[in-house]
Amino acid sequence: MGSRAWVSRKAAASASTIDGQTATTDVIAVPGSLAAALAAKGATSSIPIVFETGADPIAAGLIQSLSRPGSNITGVTSLNAAVVPKRLELLHALVPKARTAAMLANPANAANAAPTIRDATAAAERLGIKLQLFSATREEEFASAFEAMERAQVDMVLIANETLFNRPLVFATLAQKHRLPTAHQAPEFAQAGGLLSYGGDVSESHRLAGVYAGRLLKGERPATLPVQQVTKLVMAVNLRAAKALGLTVPLHVLSAAQEVIE
Repeated sequence: MGSRAWVSRKAAASASTIDGQTATTDVIAVPGSLAAALAAKGATSSIPIVFETGADPIAAGLIQSLSRPGSNITGVTSLNAAVVPKRLELLHALVPKARTAAMLANPANAANAAPTIRDATAAAERLGIKLQLFSATREEEFASAFEAMERAQVDMVLIANETLFNRPLVFATLAQKHRLPTAHQAPEFAQAGGLLSYGGDVSESHRLAGVYAGRLLKGERPATLPVQQVTKLVMAVNLRAAKALGLTVPLHVLSAAQEVIE
């Protein structure tokens, strides 16, 4: 029988769920979810694990170091959490008169939310913006969160990096409905009518993680595979959305964008 990889596709996969797969699994892949990666680490210390995360895997307690990640775990970090301050800066360039910004975070995923909120708060202070926090712990709460933002009369919205929030089409629809200038990590957000997206190249992260999973299935050890960092960043701007919101996109933002939707 050939080697088997088990891929967790649920952001909230628990250690018990993963533990139920270990008897017939040679490699565990946990793409895009810090919570699932931590659960996998808690479920086994012997089966190789490949993770993908936009968070800092060292600060989250997932690995010991990028060069020597640990005995049975390695993976890819996409810099998504690290670029949250820059995403806020770019959004502010599109809404230069903004004095308040909302940030949507998931407090149930504290390992990811805490550093993201810290970095965004510091960036807002540098820009002279008041940052107001709003929360959602499941998709059914997205609409009510945007309703609350509209009632609060915030000037713009920053969606935190979070696996639960990887619903760019849903957020694009909500941003348009409530006429709120919004920034998200995924280019699909801008492609679907959202104003701005900025984040690490997720397709490159998936490719690198897939290569690592293949190498582990062939017998290599995670401890010998340093965590890879995706350094390519992707920005998309939707000019139609900007026009609908009465905004002008500065030339320096246009020239930096990999994709401009007209």
